[in-house]
Amino acid sequence: RYVNGHAKKHYEDAQIPVTHHKKTEKQEKVQHTVCMDCSSYSTYCYRCDDFVVNDTKLGLVQKVREHLQNLENSAFTSDRHRKRKLLENSSLNSKLLKVNGSTTALCATGLRNLGNTCFMNAILQSLSNIQQFCCYFKELPAVELRNGKTAGRRTYHTRSQGDNNVSLVEEFRKTLCALWQGSQTAFSPESLFYVVWKIMPNFRGYQQQDAHEFMRYLLDHLHLELQGGFNGVSRSVILQENSSLAASNKCCINGASTVVTAIFGGILQNEVNCLICGTESRKFDPFLDLSLDIPSQFRNKRTKNQEGGPMCTLRDCLRSFTDLEELDETELYMCHKCKKKQKSTKKFWIQKLPKVLCLHLKRFHWTAYLRNKVDTYVEFPLRGLDMKCYLLEPENSGPESCLYDLVAVVVHHGSGVGSGHYTAYAAHEGRWFHFNDSTVTLTDEETVVKAKAYILFYVERQAKSGSDKL
Repeated sequence: RYVNGHAKKHYEDAQIPVTHHKKTEKQEKVQHTVCMDCSSYSTYCYRCDDFVVNDTKLGLVQKVREHLQNLENSAFTSDRHRKRKLLENSSLNSKLLKVNGSTTALCATGLRNLGNTCFMNAILQSLSNIQQFCCYFKELPAVELRNGKTAGRRTYHTRSQGDNNVSLVEEFRKTLCALWQGSQTAFSPESLFYVVWKIMPNFRGYQQQDAHEFMRYLLDHLHLELQGGFNGVSRSVILQENSSLAASNKCCINGASTVVTAIFGGILQNEVNCLICGTESRKFDPFLDLSLDIPSQFRNKRTKNQEGGPMCTLRDCLRSFTDLEELDETELYMCHKCKKKQKSTKKFWIQKLPKVLCLHLKRFHWTAYLRNKVDTYVEFPLRGLDMKCYLLEPENSGPESCLYDLVAVVVHHGSGVGSGHYTAYAAHEGRWFHFNDSTVTLTDEETVVKAKAYILFYVERQAKSGSDKL
């Protein structure tokens, strides 16, 4: 098992077997499969689902660590010399690009892949381009988690030491601050990934993970941590001081409101009607994103230019989500008037729209024993997504409050949820960028609209502008 191609080269150069042994109840040695993270030299065991803190009698793990350290120091020295030479011989560095004939600085920063962490990188880059959300974290005061001899040291190399003094909010803040400074070609989010391993066990290891699942875990844990104290001051108080966020925030999920619910929080009304007696049941459900099915009649149309049959649009997916449907036999409704489960109908209304509307297209479905991907192209608008027709009380909304403009798109490339690759497109100051781990390139709207979207982030329009509606 290797973290990535870079790690594989290191293993081949080391020529040292990287294994550790664990005594069973019968005192038999069992060989485990491990890999080493070349950014932190920590060794992870896939069988134990944990970091290796012990070593063999011959100290083989420590020998590999020392060998990799020597290789990196050697590579760093030669790489620094090469970069100095390039800078001396070039008038423009790699952080410059041309826009309309003039040269401008490319301030966007990529994220290094730490071993199948593209799912995390795509979500982080998308969230970093949601200005209200990103600015809130960047303006938070820094927190010093350690003091004494360990003050100022990086934490990513201590994954196996049982350190529980971690803060997801702090590492998330530091990552966002690094992404648009333009001071480096790529930023390595080891410290944030370390915290993710600590507080989100589902994402331990170096297997490919689902980007939508990670986003939900990330937002939920940020929300929970933000409800705690912040240098003696409740973070909910900090949120209340920001009147633009607090004024319209009525959506609370799992306790007090935070910037997470103020930005992403909406409310659904779920209506269920008994088909036997006509009893209606209503329930209000808060949400941070909406998961939309791709209608079955469109699932064979895979490309934007494929002929034959109508094109699937985002509106088709939204209509499928909100239209009245009859529940099947496996979802019979317990009618309180009939005192038993009965056939019924269900319909969703949006009672409150969020400031940022996150739409997740359900591309992965279980069929028999496999989880297959729906590779259908779904047409989506860059501007003017009109959500008014899905509102419970559209007459109470303003003329612009239901219009949304696209700010970011997460794309899954490949055939399965446990494989493939994630990238993101995002708009920043009127320009579209493509974020592919450490590589960031300027792109155009024509390329963005051709993407097979997996997660779409729409921002509520604040000012009037002439554009077509969906």
